[in-house]
Amino acid sequence: MKQIILGTAGHIDHGKTSLIKALSGTDTDRLKEEKERGITIELGFAALDLPSGQHLGIVDVPGHEKFVKNMVAGATGIDIVVMVIAADEGVMPQTREHMEICTLLGVEYGMVAVTKIDMVDEEWLELALEDIRDFIKGTFLEDAPVAAVSSTTEKGIPEFIEILDELATKIPDRPPTDLFRLPIDRVFTMKGFGTVITGTLISGQVRVGEPIMIYPSGITSKVRGIQVHNKSADEAKAGMRTAINFQGLEKEAIRRGEVLSKPGDLVASYMVDVSLHYLASNKKPLKNRTRVRFHTGTSEVLGNIILLDREELSPDEGTVVQLRLDTPVALVKDDRFVIRSYSPVHTIGGGKVLNPIPLKHKRFEPVAVEGLKALDHQAPEAIIAFQVEAAGYQGVSFPHLKMMTNLPDKQLEKILQNLLSQKKIIQVEKENRIYIHHNGFDMLKVDTRRQLADYHHANPLKAGMPKEELKTKFPPLLTSRLFNLTLNQMIKENEIAQEENIIRLASHAVSLGGKQADVKDKILKTYLKTGLQPPYFKAFVKSLDSDVKRAKEVLMHLVAEGTIVKVKEDLYFHAQAINGLKHKLVEFLETHGEITTPQFKEMTGVSRKYVIPLAEYFDATQVTLRVGDVRKRRKG
Repeated sequence: MKQIILGTAGHIDHGKTSLIKALSGTDTDRLKEEKERGITIELGFAALDLPSGQHLGIVDVPGHEKFVKNMVAGATGIDIVVMVIAADEGVMPQTREHMEICTLLGVEYGMVAVTKIDMVDEEWLELALEDIRDFIKGTFLEDAPVAAVSSTTEKGIPEFIEILDELATKIPDRPPTDLFRLPIDRVFTMKGFGTVITGTLISGQVRVGEPIMIYPSGITSKVRGIQVHNKSADEAKAGMRTAINFQGLEKEAIRRGEVLSKPGDLVASYMVDVSLHYLASNKKPLKNRTRVRFHTGTSEVLGNIILLDREELSPDEGTVVQLRLDTPVALVKDDRFVIRSYSPVHTIGGGKVLNPIPLKHKRFEPVAVEGLKALDHQAPEAIIAFQVEAAGYQGVSFPHLKMMTNLPDKQLEKILQNLLSQKKIIQVEKENRIYIHHNGFDMLKVDTRRQLADYHHANPLKAGMPKEELKTKFPPLLTSRLFNLTLNQMIKENEIAQEENIIRLASHAVSLGGKQADVKDKILKTYLKTGLQPPYFKAFVKSLDSDVKRAKEVLMHLVAEGTIVKVKEDLYFHAQAINGLKHKLVEFLETHGEITTPQFKEMTGVSRKYVIPLAEYFDATQVTLRVGDVRKRRKG
């Protein structure tokens, strides 16, 4: 049996709550204030078994203009709307606004209930019906059945129920999805049960004992108990009015408007890309950065509309926009929403979500705008390819793609495998299932080549760029795994080479220009001639026909080459002098077993300013080991 939710809509005091009571026997006005004022303020809930055996969950919404946000929350997840219009008043302002809201939320099935027929004569009723037919012309209710009823005398109620029963057979099954989501519309405590939340389960299913997470707060708990239409159950499925109580969760920790799902299945975002229709009933254009109230699921959050392709949007026009919100929301693709003005408050538009977790867009970027417009009608494979490519170096994970497509796991996995086999995408991480587009991977290689080429041009005498320095040239979003994957692929393709921690283009070779070659010759001749008493480089560089930076680059090239040896900062020796001294030192230690500093000074024939650095150099290079005041040959 299908799970169907019926929702009411209509102007205040047109008899929505009385109609529900006549149908189900339940008075959905439960609050003291509602009883005293005779109006519905909060959402009310009831249930109805139809003659065919089909069970309906019922959501009764308030009609007063002050409580339209509650009406929008109640309209989320409904399959059938009953537009309630009183025969004695006819179509009123909230009737029109509720019709706009239901249209924006994508409600496709419904009927009209003309109530309070006991308060008018036949002639007046006919005038009211004519007015109603004009009102529904051009709307989703244009061909819907119209039933005239009296909740007081129950005239027309049996016929109304028959129409409902027939309408219920036309409701299609909800789209399959593995994503459990329940927007919370009530939070309360019940003795013996603890904290309880209620809502219409809009997708997926949940079982007793399963872990859950509340979004966007990130609070986790376990399902302690489930009730479906006031009866205990082990599980709840999409389309059911559901109550859930939790283990160890305080009422104050949960708010209406939050969403219940599984841990890690959703991501809350301060930005949402949407397709927006600006209602024809608006009196003036919508300007960029307009402050609005964003209604989706059971939540209302404030934010700004960013028009991506224009400065203003005229009434009855539509376009793609990015909403930047004050509070994060957890949505999935194709979720419906309603936009209301900040002040004075009235409904101005709505539409559906294109990307629930987008990057921040710059305005007037044709690629971004056209890409978003295409998301409204593209096939799933094209949507996935677009989203993976748009993610750039960051890549996109399987859970995120579920939100971006709202596809069942098996269908999403099949499409991803197909794209992998076509080499349109690359799987960067298997355990986290992160994907990058092939074009993005190619761009990463292009950027790597450019960074290395720039580095070689700026540092022609260096063998290459340190690996960690190269990584810092890319956005922080680039993971180490993707960075290493890129380097390994480029090494395999012989585009780059790696020697220890140094990365270079495969074609790069250190070469000295004419002036640099002269500097090199002078350094080598000077250090070879001075042997174990070389000049300190800071003093020596003044005699070179070169600036300090270029001369130091040549020196470092000679160090990397091995012809010059760095003993300590600013003190360098020719390798021939160091190797000759090392040979003498090893020979002495093998004969005598140890050497004192005075003996080492006598061996070198130089002053203390050279002796100490040289002795410490041989310690550092594992030739000698200092033991007290002597040095011995280091074993191994």
